[in-house]
Amino acid sequence: MKYVWTINKIIKLFEKPFLEIIFEAQNVHRKHFNPNKLQISTLLSIKTGSCPEDCKYCPQSSRYKTNIKKEKLLGLKDILKLAKKAKDSGSDRFCMGAAWKNPNDRDIPHLESVIKEIKKMGMETCMTLGSLTVKQAKKLANAGLDFYNHNLDTSPEFYSKIISTRTYEDRLNTLNIIRNSGIKICSGGIIGLGENINDRAKLLLELSKLPKPPESIPINMLVKIKGTPMENNDDVDPFDFIRMIAITRIMMPNSYIRLSAGRENMNEQTQAMCFMAGANSLFYGCKLLTASNPDKNTDLVLFKKLGLTSEKKIDSNLNKEINNIMNKKNDFSLQYYNAEL
Repeated sequence: MKYVWTINKIIKLFEKPFLEIIFEAQNVHRKHFNPNKLQISTLLSIKTGSCPEDCKYCPQSSRYKTNIKKEKLLGLKDILKLAKKAKDSGSDRFCMGAAWKNPNDRDIPHLESVIKEIKKMGMETCMTLGSLTVKQAKKLANAGLDFYNHNLDTSPEFYSKIISTRTYEDRLNTLNIIRNSGIKICSGGIIGLGENINDRAKLLLELSKLPKPPESIPINMLVKIKGTPMENNDDVDPFDFIRMIAITRIMMPNSYIRLSAGRENMNEQTQAMCFMAGANSLFYGCKLLTASNPDKNTDLVLFKKLGLTSEKKIDSNLNKEINNIMNKKNDFSLQYYNAEL
């Protein structure tokens, strides 16, 4: 029987002592996953900028003056070249995002071809394209799309303060369409928008209330981009972020919880605590749509220090990459971290 969460139960988790909540989350995590294995994804922007929406955190909105270079929808060869590069570096899922409020029907055949070709490489596929119609979702599902990302971002109450061009109900409706099409759901939120603890709790409540919790839950830390309305938001306390990961793990024990945007600003210790709190997925590669991400070698060193490997077979490309980087001799920078960070 599905456990029914209430806002009061979730708030009590937020009020628990930090070390207790980490201990509880780690126990839950170990019951459902191997704590030393990671699901590795790479994210590519296949259409950048000129988005008609007004999400206050997003530099791709046409309403804000940012330094984002606008790009049309990438062609099949370009996407496949980058997908192969991601696979060769150790990723097992290729995620693609397009800055649309919703795709046009004329773009669907191209997206179907992309999905089919990447699946032939042996990689899982994920897309985030905005709202979908029932017909569009079915076509993407029939092409073999494994996951669709559509974040709720925050609580229903705080949502209108960050976006006015799409309602919360619109987002829930899209998730329903995706689920009914047979595609797995990737949906989470962003920490650092100016929300309070109740908003964070209500975001998790909404995710837990879905007919089936998302298979993948990205927890993002706001990346403050100059030119967006949120460029001067307060920084997120690392312990608050780690606590969010832990509570997500406790509430949705079977979901993969992904460290997403903002990871470049986290030191090794913060990331290690996130993995201890139940995170077991991340975006791997130098860029997330338009935001920067830790470079590959930095991640490989961290994985080796923590004993983390790909959840795929033991001879996966990621594990080979880890061994290659750690076998390099006489590289002082790989052996020590900067304690000032």
